[in-house]
Amino acid sequence: MNMHRRRSRQRGLSFYGLVFILVLLLAGVVIGGQSVPIFIEYLSAKRSIEKAKLAGPADAVRAAFDRTAQVNDIRSIKGEDLEITEHGGQVVVSFKYERAIALGGPAYLVYRFAAQTH
Repeated sequence: MNMHRRRSRQRGLSFYGLVFILVLLLAGVVIGGQSVPIFIEYLSAKRSIEKAKLAGPADAVRAAFDRTAQVNDIRSIKGEDLEITEHGGQVVVSFKYERAIALGGPAYLVYRFAAQTH
């Protein structure tokens, strides 16, 4: 018989390929696990400036934001960090901040957040 007919072709994933995929999945889970709370905090801060905007003058807006931030566990930004301006007779509240996740050694994953009321 012909030797080529007897050999079956190997298919599938090698051990090293499997290890590589598992390492990538593990890194994704670790980074995702650290990123989700950061995004939840950003969404809470965004909702908080919408509520604080209704408080009136700038000092009242900052105080209202600080109260809401305390309840919603917002630690990345404080009322004093808010930019409060007036456009067309309406109060506009905005913020910008960064959060970083250490990946290892000198490598960081940096998120830059910004939001503004309408």
